[in-house]
Amino acid sequence: MAEVELEKINKRYANGFHAIRDLDLKVRDGEFLILVGPSGCGKSTALRMIAGLEDVSEGDLRIGGRRVVDIAPKYRDIAMVFQNYALYPNMSVHENIGFSMKLAGVKRVERDERVQRVAKMLELEPMLQSKPGQLSGGQRQRVAMGRAMVREPAVFLMDEPLSNLDAKLRVQMRSEIARLQRRLGITTIYVTHDQVEAMTMGDRVAVLKDGVLQQVDTPTALYRKPVNAFVAGFIGSPAMNLFAAQVQAGALLLGQGAPLALGDHAWLSGRDGQRLVVGIRPEDIQHADGGEADGRVTMQARVSSVEELGAEHVAHLGIDARKVDSGDPDAIADVGSDANTVARFAPTSCARAGDDIVISIDPHKLHFFDVDSHRALERAGPVRLESVGA
Repeated sequence: MAEVELEKINKRYANGFHAIRDLDLKVRDGEFLILVGPSGCGKSTALRMIAGLEDVSEGDLRIGGRRVVDIAPKYRDIAMVFQNYALYPNMSVHENIGFSMKLAGVKRVERDERVQRVAKMLELEPMLQSKPGQLSGGQRQRVAMGRAMVREPAVFLMDEPLSNLDAKLRVQMRSEIARLQRRLGITTIYVTHDQVEAMTMGDRVAVLKDGVLQQVDTPTALYRKPVNAFVAGFIGSPAMNLFAAQVQAGALLLGQGAPLALGDHAWLSGRDGQRLVVGIRPEDIQHADGGEADGRVTMQARVSSVEELGAEHVAHLGIDARKVDSGDPDAIADVGSDANTVARFAPTSCARAGDDIVISIDPHKLHFFDVDSHRALERAGPVRLESVGA
C-alpha cells in the first residue's frame, strides 16, 4: 500500500498546450480517489503521469514516499486498467491474468495459485480456459482487473474502465469494483467523466477543469458545499440550476418579474446593487398546487418537456430568470428561455409539455456565488425568501 503525492505538477506539450496546472493532490494510503471532469480537463493526463506514461514537465511526484518522476513505469509498483481491456485474444483467461507474472519470471506453481485466488474473488473460475472473444463485456473487464490484481501492486490506476459497457453492466461493475477495492485496501485512482460513478464509488472526488483542480472532498461535501459555480453545476445529475441575479433594495431579482425578498442577514449586508449567481438543485424545486407551504417560495413556469423515469419525473421548465452556464458563468442566457430550469418532480406529478404550472422552491437550499470569481459566498444563516408584489 502507498500514498500518492502530486506537488505542483505541470504538463506542457511541445505545441505549448498547458494540460495540467500546478496540481497539488495527496491520495491517502488505501483510499479510493475519483478524478472527474469534462472531456479535455486533464484527468487522464494526470493519471498517465502517475503511471509514467507521460513525462512530468514540472513538479514532484511520489508513490509510497519515493520520488518517481524519473523512474520507468515498470518500477513504480502500479497496475493500470484501461478502457479497452487490452486482452490478448489468442490467450485463455488464465493465461491473460497470469501473463505479467510469467514475464516477471514467477514460478508456474505460484502463478497458478495467484491466478486461482484472483479468479475466485472475481467469480471467473468457470471461464479460466475460455478466450476473451467468448466472454461478455463485463467478464472481459473483470479479466483485465484480475490481470492487474495478481501483480499485488501498491497502487491501482483505472482509466474509464466501464465506459464500453451497457448501462446494466456499468451498475453491476461499479458495485464490484468498489467492493473489491474495500476488500483489498489498495490505493486506487479512478478516472471517469460519469457523474454517477464519481458520486457512488469513491472515498473522495477530485474535480478538474482546464487542468486546474477545483475541489477535492467527499461526494456528500461536493454536492452540499461546492466551492464554486463550476463544481455546483458539474456535480449532480441533473445538474444544479444556476441563474444570474441582483440584490436590489433588500430583494433578489432573477428576471423581469417580481423580485424575491431576502431577509436581513449579515452576509448580504452591504451587497445592495451587486450581481450574484444563484443556484438551486432540481430536487429542491417542486410542482406546487398554488400558494406557499412551509416557507417555500412559488413561481410561474412553462413546461417544455417531461422525462418520465418511473420513480421520478424530470421536468424541463421555462421561468422568468437568466440562466448561467456552469462551464462559463460569465455566459448568461436570455430571460425566460423555453427550458432554462430542470426540476425533479414526484411520479404523481401531472405536469405535461405546454402546461403553465406553479413551482415552489425551498429557500433554505439556495446556493450563492460571486459573479466575478464564481466562488461560493458564505452566509451566516438560512436565507428567508418570500414572493413579493406581482
